[in-house]
Amino acid sequence: MNEAQLKALLRKTQAAAAAAKPKKNRTYDATLDATRPPKTEAGEAADADAADLFAQMKKREF
Repeated sequence: MNEAQLKALLRKTQAAAAAAKPKKNRTYDATLDATRPPKTEAGEAADADAADLFAQMKKREF
């Protein structure tokens, strides 16, 4: 591959990555979206903490 082809491929890949849409959670009932509270930074941090806790619990044997 020469440099021109490599640059063209790089531009194409970067454009595709920039155009990629974020994943959206699937909901099968429209009322679920209406009843969910908006996400906050504190809520996201708590979710991350809970995920870490459960990951650690899975590693342990009781």
